[in-house]
Amino acid sequence: MTQTTTKVAILIFDGLTALDAIGPYDVLRQVPGWEVTFVGKEPGEVRTEAGGLGLVADAAIADRPDADILLVPGGSGQRALHGDQEVLEWLRGVDRGSQRTTSVCTGALLLGAAGLLEGRRATTYWQNLDELRDFGAEPLAERWVEDGKYLTAAGVSAGIDMALHLVAEEVAPEMSQAVQLGIEYDPHPPFDTGSPAKAPAALVEAVREVSRRRQVARSS
Repeated sequence: MTQTTTKVAILIFDGLTALDAIGPYDVLRQVPGWEVTFVGKEPGEVRTEAGGLGLVADAAIADRPDADILLVPGGSGQRALHGDQEVLEWLRGVDRGSQRTTSVCTGALLLGAAGLLEGRRATTYWQNLDELRDFGAEPLAERWVEDGKYLTAAGVSAGIDMALHLVAEEVAPEMSQAVQLGIEYDPHPPFDTGSPAKAPAALVEAVREVSRRRQVARSS
């Protein structure tokens, strides 16, 4: 019997949010027969937001024209790619043949910039939800949103939940459950403030203000 390999491509770039890529990676790499590759514009190191952590792209997008599963993380660096035609054409090309096209956090905005979310339901980081409308998508404030083969996750940690759901759908619920146990993913945060719907209004505004200041600092 011939064993087939499911090819997973995770796009990485300067200014990505580390957990957006690493969280799903640590789920998807556990699945037998799944080959997970970090892909960049060029092979080599990229730096996460604020340059604090380096990740290595093992392949260039030019050398990876297809994948069964495409995953696009978010981070402030994704905005620089909205006008990068090489990256956008690569996303469109991979999407044409993918079984699943997925994103985490503001990675959904990059899928939108490539024209892949028009007319679809999607989610992203809570502070960027309304931006999805700019790309013709219908924003939903959910942990993850599935619309056909498209699967978008909310901010950062939601990528782990989305990846577990993906494994359950593509392989089996039992496989996803085994992976969840294997990585001991049993979150019990000390506070119930992980969503703007649950956090106090003053805290939500304070986090928004910090984000605004960071955006100003990046643009200056």
